Amino acid sequence: MLPQCSGDAVSKANPPLILASTSVYRRALLERLTVHFTQLAPQVIETQNAAESVEAMALRLAIEKASAVARLHPGALVIGSDQAATLDGLKAIGKPGQRQAAVEQLSQASGRTMRFYTALALIKYHDQPAEQAAGPDFQRAAVVVTEVKFRDLSPALIAGYLDREPAFDCAGSAKCEGLGIILMASIQSDDPTALIGLPLIRLTQFLSEAGYELFGVDTAADGA
Repeated sequence: MLPQCSGDAVSKANPPLILASTSVYRRALLERLTVHFTQLAPQVIETQNAAESVEAMALRLAIEKASAVARLHPGALVIGSDQAATLDGLKAIGKPGQRQAAVEQLSQASGRTMRFYTALALIKYHDQPAEQAAGPDFQRAAVVVTEVKFRDLSPALIAGYLDREPAFDCAGSAKCEGLGIILMASIQSDDPTALIGLPLIRLTQFLSEAGYELFGVDTAADGA
């Protein structure tokens, strides 16, 4: 049985909705929409290919994650997302995993602008086997760019932050929704939740295009 996530009752008009991610942050963001969904782990190897840009990597992985789960659950709308950060535009900055790596990431980011690429994919395969070979019945994908300008960070400020909020599971080593905002001089993005891991503005647009009714209303007809 798939793990069920809280939300409003499933509309008879809506297909099942699956979040292809185990991220607690993405789950919390999707729950804001009060939709009923399940959460599954996609079996995807997350690596950057040779000569692949950071943005292209994020987009490819989001599509691969959604596709991997959508093929196993035809008829369901599957959300895939991936986020990658970079300081130089070439090399992806991963999750630090432990304190020393977080200190190094924040030290390198001091006084600089870090760019976050948050990729989103929404994919559905036809529920009839004969139609599945033709590829997805519905597919949308996009990348939302967020630029974070960091303040000049002293070793003491970095240590004080990590003492209070060990953001070892976040690329860039700082949580904008928490105390990490103290380290930031500015954030520029057209989708405010993208930096946390799931761009909800773009997602609701994709859901509308797929005919998914939010609040039991066809939001596409309302110009959403």
